[in-house]
Formats: sequence, C-alpha cells, structure tokens
Amino acid sequence: MKPYPDRAAAGRALADELGEVAGSVLVLGLARGGVPVAAPVADALGAKLDVLIVRKLGLPQQPELAMGAIAGVGGVTHTVRNEPVLAEAGEHALADVLEEETRELRRRERAYRGDRPAIDVRGQVVILVDDGLATGSTMRAAVAAVRRQHPARVIVAVPVGGSEGCRRLARVADEVVCVWTPLYYTAVGQAYRDFSPVEDEEVRRILAERS
Repeated sequence: MKPYPDRAAAGRALADELGEVAGSVLVLGLARGGVPVAAPVADALGAKLDVLIVRKLGLPQQPELAMGAIAGVGGVTHTVRNEPVLAEAGEHALADVLEEETRELRRRERAYRGDRPAIDVRGQVVILVDDGLATGSTMRAAVAAVRRQHPARVIVAVPVGGSEGCRRLARVADEVVCVWTPLYYTAVGQAYRDFSPVEDEEVRRILAERS
C-alpha cells in the first residue's frame, strides 16, 4: 500500500514528524518535486519557504546513474562528485554534462526566482525537503551548497527514503528526518498514489502564494 496520496499529503506527514523546530527557520524545497512537499512543512512551522535548484549529473548513456550533482545557493554553484562512477565514465563525460546541467540550473533559477534576491541562509536553521531519497546524491549536493553559506543548522527532511541513503546523509547533515524507510525500496514513486511530474508553473505558483 502506498502511504501518500500525493506530495501535499506527504508534506503534512513530514511536518507532523518534524514537530516544532527552534530558531529562525527557512524551508527549502528541492526543485521540482520537493517544492509541493516543502510548502505544507513551511506552513505548519510558520517558516519562510524558498526553492533550491539541484541537478543530477547523469551518465550520457545511463542518465539515471549519477556521476554527481550540482546545487546553487546564494549565486554559488557547488558540485558533489560520485567518484566510483566517474572512475568508469571519465572527466570528459562529466565536463559535458556539467556544462549542460549548469545552464539548466541557471534557467530554473531565473524562472522560479524572477526579481527576488538569492537565498540567504546565514545563521538560519535550514530544512532541506525533497519528495524522497533515491541515491541521495542530489541531497548531498544541496547540503554541501548550503553549508558553504554558514547556516545555524541543516536538517534533511523527506517522506520516504532508503535506510542506507539516510545513514549517509546523517554524516553531513545535523539531523535527518525520514518518515518511511521501506524494507524493499526501489524508487521514490512507490510511496505515492499520485506521483505526477511537477511543472515549472506549479513551482512558481507555490512560491508566489507564500512570498
């Protein structure tokens, strides 16, 4: 049985699991799928909501296999490398994909942010929210990018994830909250009855409603 009807319901369950969070809190939804999950979390906490664009660096011949990931915070892009995959793929493969995905990251930043200033996470408790964890490479890039901007704490919060991925993230985040860790876990979508793609317009609408 899939535990969540949709991403909004998953966000409400995640908010219940988080409970109260002390300090000045900023909730960042990883675009695109993390934003509809992050919105109910921000609402429940009475916190600010913003978007963090993270892009997986997939192998050209196997896009689902990540060579790493990039994330942009405060106008700075940070890269996380998956060295075992890169050892097979080679640096030339990474360079080509990195250039393409950096362009897409900048496009989405312009599309979602418009005239709003870049995210400022300094001194804040940052809650990074996605609709689930697969390998965790994109979330690790998000944590690394946020860390460089000197937040007070970094909390990773997801409705579903694999136990190993959550354990790895616990080494780099101050806290990891994962509501459901299935025994047999193959993909994030297995947790949702409605796992429709999230479009740019939905991200813009959610952010505009809470700006």
